[in-house]
This record gives sequence, C-alpha cells and structure tokens, in this order.
Amino acid sequence: MIVTPSDDLSATVDALMPELKGKLEQLVTIPSIAFPDYPKENVRRAHDFVAEELRAAGVEDIQVLDLPDTAPVVYGRIPAPPGAPTVLLYGHYDVQPPGDESLWHTPPFTPTEKDGAIYGRGAADCKANVIAHIGALRAHGGKPPVGVTIVIEGQEEYGSAFDDYPAEKPELFQADALLICDAGNLRAGTPTLVTALRGVADVFVEVRTLAAPVHSGQFGGAAPDALLALMAGLATLHDADGNVAVPGLRRDTWTGANYTDEEFAEITGMAPGMPLLGTGPIGERIWYGPAITVIGLDAPPVKTAASAVVPYAKAYLNVRVHPEQDPAEGQAAVIEHLRKVKPYGIELTVTAGDVGSGFAAGTDGPAYSAMREAMRKAWGTAAVDSAMGGSIPLTNSMAQANPNAEVLMIGAEDSKCSMHGFNERVLLSELRNVVLAEAEFLRLFADRKRR
Repeated sequence: MIVTPSDDLSATVDALMPELKGKLEQLVTIPSIAFPDYPKENVRRAHDFVAEELRAAGVEDIQVLDLPDTAPVVYGRIPAPPGAPTVLLYGHYDVQPPGDESLWHTPPFTPTEKDGAIYGRGAADCKANVIAHIGALRAHGGKPPVGVTIVIEGQEEYGSAFDDYPAEKPELFQADALLICDAGNLRAGTPTLVTALRGVADVFVEVRTLAAPVHSGQFGGAAPDALLALMAGLATLHDADGNVAVPGLRRDTWTGANYTDEEFAEITGMAPGMPLLGTGPIGERIWYGPAITVIGLDAPPVKTAASAVVPYAKAYLNVRVHPEQDPAEGQAAVIEHLRKVKPYGIELTVTAGDVGSGFAAGTDGPAYSAMREAMRKAWGTAAVDSAMGGSIPLTNSMAQANPNAEVLMIGAEDSKCSMHGFNERVLLSELRNVVLAEAEFLRLFADRKRR
C-alpha cells in the first residue's frame, strides 16, 4: 500500500499502521536468535528482511557491516538536506531464546493478535522498534527533513564485537542526535524518555574449608561449613531492610517518574504480602542506586544432598551501579567488602568478572526539546523521564563516537510487555505512537537546528 505523506503526520501514520502491523508479524515469524547453537540462517533472514524494508522506505544507500563472530549489521544512510542535522536511528533484529515453549500461551514465533497486542518473541524487544524506524521514514515518503544514519544490529542480546565498534570507527556514526530505540515506557500510555542506565559488574565469591565432605553428625558443629560461611558473608551485603550496605556504592535522589509499590508488585509478579527490598522511592532503588543480586550458586542440590559438612561453595553476584559511577569502582568496593568479612574467621576468595558502564544523558538540548513535543503530539500527554536498571552496551560506544550528540532512548515496550520472558507482547497503540513520535521528531528537530 502506498501512503502519500501529508502535513498531518498522525493521519499518515494511521494509514500506514495496517501494513506496519503486517511487517512486524512477518519479522516476528523469523526466529532470529544469535546465541550459539541456534541456526545462523534465521539471523541472516531477519537481516535481509530489515534491509529490504529499509530500501522500500527510501534508504537507497545500504551496506552490511560484517565483524568477526558477529551477526551482520544493517547500515544505511539518507543524505541530509542542505543545512539540516543528521539523526542516527538504532535498533536490533535479534531476539532472546523463547525458553520453555510450554509456558507460552501462543507459539513464540507465531505472532498472534489479541486485545490490541501482538504476542511473540521479539515483538517488543526489539522488532517493534525496528518497524517504528521504517514507519517513521515511510511517513516522510522516504525523504525525511534530516539526514539519517540507520544502524540495525543482529547480536545485541548475546553480545558482540559491535558493542565497541562505533567508538573505534566514529566516522561511520556521526550524527547530531542518536535515537536509541531499545527502551520503552514506564507504563502503557505514558510517553517516556529513558535518561539513564545503570552500570553492571560481575563478582564471584567462593570458599573451600575441607579437603572433602565429612559426616555432619560426627563432625558437624566444629568442622568449618563452606556453605554456611558463604551465606554469612553474602548476608553482610544488605542491611536489615534490604538496602545495599557496601561502602563506596553510590546512591542519589531520583526526581523522575516512579512506580507505586502496588504497580511494582504487579509488574514483577510478587507473591501476595511479599515486602519490597530496601527503603526510599522505588526509582532510587532500581535506577539511581546500587543492587547486588545472587544470580548463581554452586552448592549441593537438595535432591541429592548427603548428611555431610559442605567443603566448597561458590556464588555468582550481579552488581548494578549508579549510572555515573565507574562500574569497576563499584566492583572493587564489593570485592573489598567481602574480603574483609571473614565469616567465622574463614577467608572468602573473591574475584572480578566482566563490567559494563552505565550512562546518563544530558537532557537540555534541542533534540530533547523536539522529542518532548513530538511525544506530546503522539500520546496526547506530556513525556516523563525514567531510567533503566539494565544496560544497553552499545549506548556508551555510540556516545563516545559522538561526544557532542544528544542521546535519546525511547521505544514501544512498556513495563508489562514481558520482554525476555514468556508471552512477550507489544501493544499496537504504543507502536503507533512511537512511529508518530519519531516522525514528528525528525520534523521538529530539523526546525530547531535550523533556527
């Protein structure tokens, strides 16, 4: 279907939506999982689909960036009109594995429309946002009022050499504004600008106390229990209320939008009557302060446990740090704390794993001003600022390649979209509004930069 652009971008986008919905369904059908042991041809199929749709949307200059051990990156350009700025549009076409498919209400790679949503793996994260880029370009008839650089990668979920590539080849990624569409809204119907990302660091803690297990009845009570020592050490990471108690981890006041306790409990699927961890505003706890989570534990499983004192145990900690704190600094603080603890006089062996930097955006430039107006037009209500406790590794590399560019993070996801979980879905109303907001942004940003 050919839709003629008009000054009323909302009418143009509404006319495009049936076709965009169909394109999203086609893309969700492709199981583009870039993890090892999954078919690489599906990743290539998704790449080719995206490239062809971008060509049809007016991006004539399309290349493939092939990096070692990395899925191909769709890279395209539309030259800027005279005096106009350039906007870089980012997304990714790969998806998480579906997990146990029996826990899905509908097959994960059979897109299913229900109650105004499309269900399927990747529908929200991040294929809806890829379609939003295509829709915004289509809304301008393939001739946007700004220059456009398109970057759609295919291995974001697993990690790849592309995470660092923009900083190594900055000439390929120059832009006045970076539109990172791999985020989403605090809640459906609330247009949200994600302005900060927490950093991340891994820490491993282990303890060995005996050469081998010994009889718990014969020696328990005096023989040093490795698992008990590990648990005692881990218990010192938080205070009685569940706040992180490690000195040196930054926490600041959060002034943006927030969840209510009830809303947060519903989103996370908390058991009835279960208390939240920590104190203070939720946004401060999950976006602007640290978190330490035990994500793995090596210890005898209950099913096969013997009546013996455990000689060895190990824990895998995931540490999230304030967006503006060096994650290596936060990691070092946790390591130092645990090395000093010595539960029952037993020394813990603590080692560092990977780190990933957080990000905090400047929000007072013309791109943010244009996007706030564009979101108000699309949703009919003012945009709010939020943050993400997770990380988008590419964001820092893109920012390093463009130290003077504004970085904006938006997307079609919402807090109930179940990305990375079972029954992932995207609301068509949110997709429509993201397409419209992006199309309006391209026009408004061009106007502001020409002033």
